[in-house]
Amino acid sequence: MHVQLLKLISKDTLLSEKEKELCGQYFEPVFLSKNYILEEEGKIPKYLYFVVSGFVRLFHYNSKGNEVTTNINCPTGFITSYMHFINQTKSDENLECVTECELLRITKTNLDVLMGQSMVFKDFSILVFQQALGYHENRSKELAMLTAEQRYRKLMKDFPDILHNVPLHYIASFLGMNPKSLSRIRKEIIR
Repeated sequence: MHVQLLKLISKDTLLSEKEKELCGQYFEPVFLSKNYILEEEGKIPKYLYFVVSGFVRLFHYNSKGNEVTTNINCPTGFITSYMHFINQTKSDENLECVTECELLRITKTNLDVLMGQSMVFKDFSILVFQQALGYHENRSKELAMLTAEQRYRKLMKDFPDILHNVPLHYIASFLGMNPKSLSRIRKEIIR
């Protein structure tokens, strides 16, 4: 399971055998079922997750008690409630497996130890968190500037696997619309 993570890290740098061993030592593999809640709101996130296979979503409840999906992560990539994980504060978000998932996970304590033992992992961790910040900034801009149809078309182009593996009501929420609007957009695109 560690192969995909090692490939991702190796894109930008050469890993030593010792660093490969550290990856195996600190990133714990887990296999989880569909609808499994990885992290709950009101608690400090325990892990940073690397999605090997499957789909994971981050969501919270709005003032009306409705779920609002803020992130859907498809393989391969990292996901957690980042700021709460980094600062070890209580999160207002939930993390759930949308499908069966193969994940690698690491605690904040072990991530800090790993970064202390390897500059490669330290640099890579900084890159992951920078990318997460950039993702959330771009997502905010897209929600503000693109129409609902433009957001859906962008998702179709950038992440087509999400459309085949994630329920439409999660996708609609993620795109900032209700399921009826998404159905209408999908029908118009098919015509």
